[in-house]
Amino acid sequence: MTTYIALLRGINVGGNNIIKMEALRAVFEKLGFIAVKSYIQSGNVLFQSENTNELELEKILEAALSKTFNYTARVLIRSQKDMVKTVAAIPKIFANANWKHNVIFLSPVIDSKNILDTFELKPDIEELHYAPGVLFWSAKLEGIGRSTMLKLSTRKEYKEMTVRNINTTRKILSLMLQ
Repeated sequence: MTTYIALLRGINVGGNNIIKMEALRAVFEKLGFIAVKSYIQSGNVLFQSENTNELELEKILEAALSKTFNYTARVLIRSQKDMVKTVAAIPKIFANANWKHNVIFLSPVIDSKNILDTFELKPDIEELHYAPGVLFWSAKLEGIGRSTMLKLSTRKEYKEMTVRNINTTRKILSLMLQ
């Protein structure tokens, strides 16, 4: 069995796509996944499966969630091995408490180091780093209102990514390792 995290996009945010975690876990269990646990209300579901094809798991979950909850579900799957690599790649800047830090998980459609070239950063207040499957974004708290990342949701690639803060990302890994 492989342990996975399903990162759901756009649920329980801004009053849209409200889904109770109990109902969400039930869908995963109905699909035959085991050890299903949710973490916070923003769409993080841990589960185990014999299926090792992450793209296939994404399609299965997107279809089931779309049908069950009547919305266009978008899911990114990461294995425990993937999450270990992600957390190991966290840049040193993430230790700075005077900055806000997010992990932007990328779908395979846009997963390329070249994505860095598409952002016009403000180097005096923010940094962006790439690792396979993710972007690590940090911004000074005092300048966050001017950061490029505030406009992330207006980008065409936005539908191919989902964002978690650094604390949530680390907690997900710790839950996967239990």
